[in-house]
Amino acid sequence: MGGELRLGCRDRMKTAAELKAEILGLTRAYSELKHGANRPGYEEKKAGRAFIPGETLIPYAGRVFTEDEVEAAVSATLDFWLTLGHEGESFEEELAQFLGVKRSILVNSGSSANLVSFSALTSHKLGERRIRPGDEVITCAAGFPTTVAPILQNNAVPVFLDANPLTLNARPDLLEEAFVPGKTKAIMMAHTLGNPFDLETITNFCQQHELWLIEDNCDALGATYTVPSSQPRFTGTFGDLSTQSFYPPHHLTLGEGGAINITGKMHLKVLVESFRDWGRDCWCASGKENTCNKRFKWQLGELPLGYDHKYIYSHLGYNLKPLDIQAAIGRQQIKKLPAFIEARRANWEYLRRGLAGLEEFVDFHLPTHASSWTPEGFEWESEPGPRCAPSWFGFMMLVKPKAPFTRTELARHLDGQRIGNRMLFGGNLLRQPAFVQLRKENPGAMRVMGDLSGADRLMNEAIFVGVYPGLTRAMLDYIVETVSAFCKKA
Repeated sequence: MGGELRLGCRDRMKTAAELKAEILGLTRAYSELKHGANRPGYEEKKAGRAFIPGETLIPYAGRVFTEDEVEAAVSATLDFWLTLGHEGESFEEELAQFLGVKRSILVNSGSSANLVSFSALTSHKLGERRIRPGDEVITCAAGFPTTVAPILQNNAVPVFLDANPLTLNARPDLLEEAFVPGKTKAIMMAHTLGNPFDLETITNFCQQHELWLIEDNCDALGATYTVPSSQPRFTGTFGDLSTQSFYPPHHLTLGEGGAINITGKMHLKVLVESFRDWGRDCWCASGKENTCNKRFKWQLGELPLGYDHKYIYSHLGYNLKPLDIQAAIGRQQIKKLPAFIEARRANWEYLRRGLAGLEEFVDFHLPTHASSWTPEGFEWESEPGPRCAPSWFGFMMLVKPKAPFTRTELARHLDGQRIGNRMLFGGNLLRQPAFVQLRKENPGAMRVMGDLSGADRLMNEAIFVGVYPGLTRAMLDYIVETVSAFCKKA
């Protein structure tokens, strides 16, 4: 009916645009009533924010959104494009602009982002620089498994560096020992829990030895790193490729989702898109054709000349795209990202001040290159020297071996008080059953640098609580009171 619907004999004809406006207005009203508890904790007026200590759950992380995201999701659903389209293209542009990278490419998760990024570097199109089966990749022994899994999934050999238990990141003093000329091809590691790894040392090492660098930036969106005599730069802009996760606990959310950032080498964009999109050689966006203006003029492999370029496959790829609906949500989230980052930093600092005096029982997380924390700020290892400003994912504590309680006892107490907490992801990954089994079956599948005492300490002692933007001051006060009381009574 030309975009019109009759709603009943007493109603005038309404256009589709009018109906959509009504639906979206009702959507906003519904969201305000239904989802008040998911609003940012720093807002003064927080509908549905009643907090009862010991009864209301304080998550370690979670979705933070307003009616803006709900309206965007419903609007995109009504348009029903579904697969990546205008919203996806716009979000990719906005994320790349925020970070200051050449391009950002959406995928369906941070883990997929890591898989696609690493797989792209195995492409035959990279010639001598491609990563081949048996080549070695330096990484960190402590963290999340899907930072490391793509190395093994592509039949390369991870070389594990022990971790610094206070920064949570790999020990760069082990790099030279880990490096094997002709075998080492890349470094792939995460900015753990929002804390940048030693980018000055690692980027210089990669440049010296012509190694690829993949930054797993999934925990650290918005963190900055400053090399002396330079301006601060966001993490995720130093490597050849970097990755993001948009899972609900992360700095912004699409429900699920992730991204790969192309920092400078634009020839990597085509490879990333190929591995994301079935391995195809064609680079046309969804719904578009003949971008190259020679769709029926290619001759690749042993296919006949003129075979449809949209069905030529140069890699063994995947289908790892998200939905346009998710990108619509992300476009609203990225508007709030600067405030989210500041809230994470402010919440971390509030907890650190509140828990000062508990050093007898716990060691606290430190930014890379910091030597200590004081109420006036961090003290640094050298002056001048590199600096970083973490975009904290959580507030980490290490329960000291001589404390009158264990990390597990503290975790159980926090659980009982309805305070969400987590260990450092997989802890020492080499102690995980998947890695233990792999070493039994194939002892040469990986190498280890250091005695792993740092990674073991993280596995045995580390626990973190939330700093995400949904936390209110009352929640933070309750965390401080609960942890302090437990430590002092133990």
